[in-house]
Amino acid sequence: MLRCHTAPQCGRAPLRHHGRREAAPGVAVRCARGAPQVPGLEAASPGHAAATKAAAEAARAGGGGARPSLAERLRLGSLLEDGLSYKESFIVRCYEVGINKTATVETIANLLQEVGCNHAQSVGFSTDGFATTTTMRKLGLIWVTNRMHIEIYKYPAWGDVVEIETWCQEDGRIGTRRDWMLKDLANGGVIGRATSKWVMMNQNTRRLQRVSDDVRDEVFIHCPKAPRLAFPEENNGSLKKIPILSDPAQYSRLGLVPRRADLDMNQHVNNVTYIGWVLESIPQDIIDTQELQTITLDYRRECQHDDIVDSLTYIEEGEEKSLNGSASAAQHKEGRQQFLHCLRFAGNGDEINRGRTVWRKLAR
Repeated sequence: MLRCHTAPQCGRAPLRHHGRREAAPGVAVRCARGAPQVPGLEAASPGHAAATKAAAEAARAGGGGARPSLAERLRLGSLLEDGLSYKESFIVRCYEVGINKTATVETIANLLQEVGCNHAQSVGFSTDGFATTTTMRKLGLIWVTNRMHIEIYKYPAWGDVVEIETWCQEDGRIGTRRDWMLKDLANGGVIGRATSKWVMMNQNTRRLQRVSDDVRDEVFIHCPKAPRLAFPEENNGSLKKIPILSDPAQYSRLGLVPRRADLDMNQHVNNVTYIGWVLESIPQDIIDTQELQTITLDYRRECQHDDIVDSLTYIEEGEEKSLNGSASAAQHKEGRQQFLHCLRFAGNGDEINRGRTVWRKLAR
């Protein structure tokens, strides 16, 4: 049976299954209505007003009939006029930047989660059903995700304003995907893209289930009718399979323990913490001279506060491999370096997730 981690959009933790924890879907956060305008952010249109009204009615029908909160009204986000995607702007805070004086990849992942949750609520998905529709709640169905792929072309700095657009669409008979486009609001330039895979699961049996016609009508009415992909080109990295990894790893960081601050409201480790754990075993010379361009994670299990985690990093052989066995042996075209990763439980060795990172030379 496929084991999935929590949907990255929401940062929720997976559920238990046969002695181990499995993925749970993400909770949706309501979208702002009447958000204040900033340069480059569209004013609300009559189409948007109608869409948000319909979303509010749908939310009330699903049991979420509370009036919008002050935070919701002030949020700099809204559905676009066609109602098929959602856009929100974020200011990069000083505590969200790292040693390179730019936003960290964890910051980017958190923003993706936030805008994905806000989009789900803006179309009326339930806040108490983990972004589920009425039919899904009746049938005990949930969304879980098992893959996340992020590419960053230019990291925003402290004080920069990032505009993120997101949308969902059908992905086979049992799944959906959520994509994101990230732009620098000041100049409109694309600074990153991301995609994730979701599947539908029965919450009680833990078995994957096809998307029924009733659920399809509720969900995909909010999705683009024609395929729209953040990564439309062929052979893009978001589709590349991550192989099973075995010992020995060239680099490792053993005995990682979740902090209390790593736990979410369900007492499970937030999935963005896993990104930090993956990076803990990257060799220091890469951290000093390179910056992360791409990260792909396949989520398989989750952990709780009493688990101990080992982070393992493997050199992924490139086309121009030298013979000295050092990190430079992974040199790829355009000066990139690639690594494979595995997070596993220190006790029994079970995989938590596996991943791939691509690094580019740091511009000074």
